[in-house]
Amino acid sequence: MANVGTGGSRRHPRLLGFSHFLDTGAMDRSHAVAIKRAERICEQTDDERSLRISLLGEIRRVVPFDAFSWLLTDPETEVGCSPLADVPCLPELPRLIRLKYLTEVNRWTQLDGPVALLSTATGGQLDRSLVWRALLRSYEVTDIASLVFRDRFGCWAFLELWRVGRGTVFHESEAAFLAAATPSITAALRRAIASTFHGGVQSQPTPGPVVLMLSPELAVKAQTPETENYLRLLVPPEGDRPPVPSAAYNVGAQLCAIEAGVDHHPATARVHFSDGIWLTLRAARISDGSARDVPADVAVTIERSSPGERLGVFALASGLTQRESDVLRQLATGADTRELAKRMFVSEHTVQDHLKSIFDKTNTRSRNRLLAIATGTEAPKAGQLKL
Repeated sequence: MANVGTGGSRRHPRLLGFSHFLDTGAMDRSHAVAIKRAERICEQTDDERSLRISLLGEIRRVVPFDAFSWLLTDPETEVGCSPLADVPCLPELPRLIRLKYLTEVNRWTQLDGPVALLSTATGGQLDRSLVWRALLRSYEVTDIASLVFRDRFGCWAFLELWRVGRGTVFHESEAAFLAAATPSITAALRRAIASTFHGGVQSQPTPGPVVLMLSPELAVKAQTPETENYLRLLVPPEGDRPPVPSAAYNVGAQLCAIEAGVDHHPATARVHFSDGIWLTLRAARISDGSARDVPADVAVTIERSSPGERLGVFALASGLTQRESDVLRQLATGADTRELAKRMFVSEHTVQDHLKSIFDKTNTRSRNRLLAIATGTEAPKAGQLKL
């Protein structure tokens, strides 16, 4: 949640362009220059962290805010990771994250559109929000603008902008500006995530899994010796401070949300580690069965993503169609063109067309290089790699 899935059917936001808001008069025309600057940032910045930092500066020029929390998400489970944040309640971070995942009002997984305001969603009765009622009211938060960055390939991030202690709320024109900027930012985030797969292929497996033990309230209770090294790279701390296990808090909070019936997505997140390596975090309750009425601790495991887990994110981030993703998965089993055509009931010419499109979208020129990047392994021999 900070630096420091859904009940009901899944909704997809209507991604409306800047011209739509100008035509309807919902957004002040003075925001046009800011939109263009944001688009240039999206076009020129490949690193996801630098992208978010630059965009926050641009947004703040036209939509003032006092605090923020911007997380990338696993595109399928929609669980947060890779936080970038500045919030006034860092000492209560585990509680903040847990409450955020348990709050249904303006939950990023349930938004009807790309932007929602807490003041509008609650009709001005902010206490209808669990996280505001139980925590944020004590920090004098007066409104929150919630943004989700989603396209047809998945959910890539969510952002919250807070107004604190000023007694003001976000205006409709500000929400319109944020909504108009969202499609370009979404595409840029997805491209930035795709670029992480080109960071290198490690021949040696990353040690693991490592385990972090959390209390029912998500406070850290214990961890394996290697855990801190992982956390320092996942969320680099300032100076010599101990790392904050934000990613672990998020998967743990998602487990709480599942148990409360708030969301159905699994308590799992795939996150880029470094140098092209991806890790998978999972949360599960640990209980010896001796105290059924007492909430059990939560164990979060962190281990290198399997070739199949990694390939799934790669295909989505690269914008592959479902058919292209199927071709890639079959290719990863070691199948050649003839076998691919046979398995997929298409001609060899069609397979070659799909492969050409995949190469273009992934900036690769050979099957070996494609598979090395997508799965994090050397190209398999026939029948060698199981996904």
